[in-house]
Amino acid sequence: MTQKLPIHRAELVALLAMLVATVAFSINSMLPALPEMGAELSPDNPNNTQLILSAFIVGMGFGTLFTGPLSDRFGRKPVIVAGAVLYIFGALLGFLAPTLELMIAARLIQGIGAAGPRIVALAIVRDFFAGREMARLMSFVMIIFTLFPAVAPLMGSGIIALAGWRGIFAAFAIFATISTLWMMIRLPEPLPPEARRPFRARELAAAAREMWGLPMVRLSIIVQTLIFATLFTSISLIQPVFDQVFGRGDSFPAWFFAIGIFCGTSSMVNARFVMTYGMRAMVMVTLAVTLLLSAGMVALRLVGLPPATEFWVYIVWQCAIFYQMGLTIGNLNALSMEPLGHIAGTAASVIGAVSTILGGIAASVVAQTFHASPMPLYLGSLIFTAVAFPLVLRMRRLERVGKASD
Repeated sequence: MTQKLPIHRAELVALLAMLVATVAFSINSMLPALPEMGAELSPDNPNNTQLILSAFIVGMGFGTLFTGPLSDRFGRKPVIVAGAVLYIFGALLGFLAPTLELMIAARLIQGIGAAGPRIVALAIVRDFFAGREMARLMSFVMIIFTLFPAVAPLMGSGIIALAGWRGIFAAFAIFATISTLWMMIRLPEPLPPEARRPFRARELAAAAREMWGLPMVRLSIIVQTLIFATLFTSISLIQPVFDQVFGRGDSFPAWFFAIGIFCGTSSMVNARFVMTYGMRAMVMVTLAVTLLLSAGMVALRLVGLPPATEFWVYIVWQCAIFYQMGLTIGNLNALSMEPLGHIAGTAASVIGAVSTILGGIAASVVAQTFHASPMPLYLGSLIFTAVAFPLVLRMRRLERVGKASD
């Protein structure tokens, strides 16, 4: 059951998009700052700065496990506010952090806090809309969400030029303060008391056991984890690759913007073809292309290419890695949720948490092996995709068996 929208629809879209954009701003705007952060916080091993990104991702995954159920218990606004307070505290701690260890702790706290607006904003859409109207509003929110990551590095570069890399953490605090105050002032609590449900940790554990016992769900979670590992690895290393491998660190924000704008069309392409070819086919073809491209990158790196040629080949490969997200994750989520309608909210939290945390940990392991060569990036993508592809084939066989038994 939905309720009457208390503010104009356009304002709600803008508000929710800003809340959801917190994650992209927190990750992508920091990419241009990594060299300076490494020089100051970890001069002996600049590779350790990749842990600053991984800590945020792992923290966000951990927070994802609880924010949805907590918002069902206490209401949407209190959970977003609590997450914002935690996020701002982490930002201020990062602004003052004198050591890498304290910076990593600050980013972990920020990640946990960012899970609030990321997850609960989507629940707010469901509070006010259903069916096609809900899908239509979500499409507007996701357009902004898709475009914002492309702009974030340019914003980060501007902030660094004006206030140094620590100024980015001040911007995080300001961004979260504005979005939270906007929500508190303009949006009444979307979830009335009579619609709230108690939070029980044992329900999370029971849902996790049930999900792991279903082969289709289990395989989908593993594949999502491997795809996230590929994505997080490429995000962690994209700035070092531009800077240390190709000597294009100064132009990196502009290149990232161009790549992000192009890859933002992936969701539209998926929407166009998924009804014709099906979710599993879209995932299978996308992973097959990624597998072939990653194998080709490893081979070309071993053979050796002129730097200028390799740069353009790398751009094509990087676009493919980002593009696959719009063609896979939504479809895999839908596949995993198909048999879980009776525990949809809890299942979504568990799936998001497991895939994000494990994907972030795997990416941090690969990123630590980077030493001015993109080979660890290519090998990591090849290994992750080579494991994921046969699992998708197994999902397809399970689907056929299920249809044959109906």
